[in-house]
Amino acid sequence: MSDPFDPTLSENRRWLSVADLLGGFAEAKIGLIGARLGEGSLTAGRCDLAPPAIREALRLMSTYDLETGVDLSGLRVFDAADLDLGSLSPADAFAPIRRAIARQTRQHDLTILLGGNNAITRPAFHGLDSTLQSAGLLTLDAHFDLRDTDLGLNNGNPIQALLDDGLPGSHISQIGLAPFANTRKAHEKAKSAGIAVHTLADCRANGFVSVVVNELDRLSSVCEHIYVDFDIDVIDRAGMPAASGARPGGITATEFVAAARTIAARPNVRCVDLTEFDPSIDKGAVGVLTAARWFAELLAGYLSRSAPPK
Repeated sequence: MSDPFDPTLSENRRWLSVADLLGGFAEAKIGLIGARLGEGSLTAGRCDLAPPAIREALRLMSTYDLETGVDLSGLRVFDAADLDLGSLSPADAFAPIRRAIARQTRQHDLTILLGGNNAITRPAFHGLDSTLQSAGLLTLDAHFDLRDTDLGLNNGNPIQALLDDGLPGSHISQIGLAPFANTRKAHEKAKSAGIAVHTLADCRANGFVSVVVNELDRLSSVCEHIYVDFDIDVIDRAGMPAASGARPGGITATEFVAAARTIAARPNVRCVDLTEFDPSIDKGAVGVLTAARWFAELLAGYLSRSAPPK
């Protein structure tokens, strides 16, 4: 097979893609792992199909950004493959996800977790910070995810479960919350817990990426590390048909991927996840290509961590 890194290779035969950066690179500074959790979703779907679908779509992403001149070809990503979660419930999947993320975050500067429904966020956060006192959580999400846990864990209550576990509300920032997609009870819970709440109206008024930057700064002032949950249903429904929870009026895909680059540029961001993408309802590959672009932007953001100041 031809070497995609060979600069003399005709691009008519093979071109270098982001997928080529993934492999068993033990010294890589970035780690990738999939958590194909399909059980415990409030809506029927196949979010568990997302990790392999995204990896395949990375073949369509070039390693070169012509707008900024960023070239990812020198980066390598250690791909730890997908966790074998089978038909485990969110409760039973807690331990394997937590262990895997703890291992990955010890070994890498940045760990990228591909979901899976949003229930993966709780165990993954525990993997980054077992004390729940030194890390902060930033969510880009149309929903609070503060549903009660009386009927068990699901993709609608990872934030509530983390509060119950002992994560301080002041260590949580939630951005992109949508009108008529949440309840008064959840809003009151968030305010009572001290969670920083930013609605879509806030994002329109102040700029989505600007709100993200301000909350990264705030969390950095009280936390050593930051975990970011990218729930893809924060994107407008017209631009994200592959997220059952997406609603009209959400952010644009452009804002979503711009935030990814900005977030990954922060050295104290140690783990990020992508959740609620369901390939089974994707139309025209809109969802999977957005997710692949998100991944490329994370790599570009990480690369800027070591870039010399201009």
